[in-house]
Amino acid sequence: MPERSAQWMKVAILAGFIAGLAAIATGRLALPRWVRITLVTGLVLLAGGVSLYAYRYVSRPVTLTVAAGSIDGDAVRLMSAIAARMTATGSPVRLKVLAKDDALDAAKAFSSGQADLAVARDDVGDLSAARAVVLITHGVAMLLVPPGTAIDDMDKLKDRTVGVVALETNQQLVNAIANEYDLAHLNARFRDVAPKDVAKALQSKQIQAVLVVTPISEKYLAMIRDFFPKGAKRKPGLVAIDAAGAIAAVARAYESYELPKGTLRGSPPIPEDDLTTLRVPYYLVAKSTLDKDTVTALTRAVMETRRDLISEYPVLAQISAPSTDKDAYIPIHPGAAAYFGGDQQTFFDKYGDQIFYGSMLLGSLTSLFAGAWKFMVKDAETPERHPLRRLYELADRIGEARGEGALAKVDEDIDDVLRIELEKRADGAGEPTEIAALGLVVHRLERLLRERRSALEGKSTAAPPA
Repeated sequence: MPERSAQWMKVAILAGFIAGLAAIATGRLALPRWVRITLVTGLVLLAGGVSLYAYRYVSRPVTLTVAAGSIDGDAVRLMSAIAARMTATGSPVRLKVLAKDDALDAAKAFSSGQADLAVARDDVGDLSAARAVVLITHGVAMLLVPPGTAIDDMDKLKDRTVGVVALETNQQLVNAIANEYDLAHLNARFRDVAPKDVAKALQSKQIQAVLVVTPISEKYLAMIRDFFPKGAKRKPGLVAIDAAGAIAAVARAYESYELPKGTLRGSPPIPEDDLTTLRVPYYLVAKSTLDKDTVTALTRAVMETRRDLISEYPVLAQISAPSTDKDAYIPIHPGAAAYFGGDQQTFFDKYGDQIFYGSMLLGSLTSLFAGAWKFMVKDAETPERHPLRRLYELADRIGEARGEGALAKVDEDIDDVLRIELEKRADGAGEPTEIAALGLVVHRLERLLRERRSALEGKSTAAPPA
């Protein structure tokens, strides 16, 4: 992931900077060996702690907030189960569920920036910044009428009241149907009704029909059957939305759909034949700005979790890839498209930055440990025993020499210093810059020796005979 690459780069650069400082320090500090060992041990422990923290920081899972809501609470339960399963399997992406009352509230939370993801319907809320991750299911519009009613087409809704389950959420669908069939001129009215109140409202004739938008699953079909008396000789009916194709052409959030024969009840079948109606997709959507690799990992985790939870939540069997058409009402997210299209990154594409910056980090740590080892094991030298200091002291002795014997002793001391430094060089312990400096100092001392010898010989020649 790009942000992970940036984090790896920061860690590598920091390690290189620390290694540079350590190299400078180990080359300049002259301390007793026990002090150096204690210092390096402390630095190693500190570096280990920082490295562990950096690793945990870089490799921590990404947590995304998902807004979900439905009038029966199933959307929240479903996403909570998926989130728990993703955590249990160690997914690199984790979900934090933001519970809302319905799909409209979930869409509002998403559009206001409270959530990175949402379980959303095409026709609810502002989804201009949304991109589809997976298609969860479809909500199918069913216009139901009680047994024995005369309502068998949309024109028969004249002067009737239609109860709408979750009217606020389904307002756009109601408007699309009302506009297409000109229901306002038919004096058809719509009122909100809770699922638990539908049966009572139908029996008391407060409503003459009910419009519900629901996934096709046994749980929701059983809820719809409970709207009507059990064991009655006459069965409830379904009114077709024959103009579904025309509505979908204008309101692109919807699709024309043929509800299969016997969906609501098998014997006798309800509906008696395939029935034309509308349906609307439910998507898991993500912000268009959300990182592509993060969404790819999220899509993979959701599809893998689907297999594990399908027995407990049968609706998960309907999860599939969203439309990849460029003119889709909610375009697919590039990260999801990469997963479903098989266009996922190779190992080196995905981890190339980590490998590159990891090698930088390894090189920096190698230099750091090499410097630390050299710093610990080198012999301590007091300032007065440093070779350059010893050679500078010989310059004073040359100026004070009173005879050839003193100068010969200086020559021997120069040879001793050079021999020691050459042995260090042979063992790989000497620094190139230090060797060069020694050469310059020795050259100067040889010149001083020649001048002092010449001066002593001149005095000897000028002395009068006894």
